[in-house]
Amino acid sequence: MPLIALKVAVQMDPIETVDIEADSSFALMLEAQSRGHALWVYEVRHLSLREGRGIPGRMQRLTARARPVRLERKSGAHVQAGPETILDLASVDVVLMRQDPPFDMAYITATHLLEHVHPHTLVVNDPRAVRDAPEKLLVTHFPDLMPPTLVSWDITAIRAFRAEHADVIIKPLFGNGGEGIFRIREDDENFSSVLEMFFSRSREPLMIQRYEPAVRAGDKRIILADGEPIGAFNRMPAKGEARSNLHVGGVAEPAPLTERDREICRRIGPHLREHGLVFAGIDIIGNWLTEINVTSPTGLQQIDRFDGINSAGLIWDRIEARQSQPTCP
Repeated sequence: MPLIALKVAVQMDPIETVDIEADSSFALMLEAQSRGHALWVYEVRHLSLREGRGIPGRMQRLTARARPVRLERKSGAHVQAGPETILDLASVDVVLMRQDPPFDMAYITATHLLEHVHPHTLVVNDPRAVRDAPEKLLVTHFPDLMPPTLVSWDITAIRAFRAEHADVIIKPLFGNGGEGIFRIREDDENFSSVLEMFFSRSREPLMIQRYEPAVRAGDKRIILADGEPIGAFNRMPAKGEARSNLHVGGVAEPAPLTERDREICRRIGPHLREHGLVFAGIDIIGNWLTEINVTSPTGLQQIDRFDGINSAGLIWDRIEARQSQPTCP
């Protein structure tokens, strides 16, 4: 139990719609409530920034139309919300940035707005670091940990990569939840059509990776708290599916951390810690790191069931330690 109760605002999608048996934001909020912290929720569309005229030392004022809430693990009645009020985010102790991607300009704009209160108000994760760390791009700073990967607009380069590796995975660079991911085998005649479809709808480059057959044994999600691994689980693809994301039918199974997993965590942990990425989830297929998720990581409740731990508690230990520092990094 912390010495001081904190005022916590959670920026998230509508709380009434969450799956209380799987949602990591719900787990984090229940843990905060159990520690005596006061909870408020708001949606990103309810943020407002204006001049802080008349407020000593304040050039800008960031507010949210928020509701105080109390939670209960009770299906159909998991939230009791008070009336909406205008909440000055500089008056709270912690903001949890937990809205789901897509990582688009709306998401990026929210990180710019939250910088007006961070680090006076501790924002988890650090909004600037989130903006600089799209999960499919942050991982490219650790090339020796990745499978062969290309990020490109250039169709000639993409064709050459496919010719080199034959069996490839094509991903939208800023997609989420497994949406828009295609496996293209060597003899697949849809390759050109897939590229045309992507580039007719988006100006963004694509990520192309060598297909890793080890995915049939699971796509491992590891949760890190302030750069330290706290647990993992496997996501097994459904029959006839190349993707293992839970959103598209993947099944969660227990998975121990291997020495290779720990080596990967040792390599990326200092970067996460230094940049204020307190809650991160990484994805590993076989021996290869494929993504570093810092926008709205998931998996806490799955890990707790398999490992018998309180992963939200371990994350809150790190949040409280950072919040208590005179200047939060």
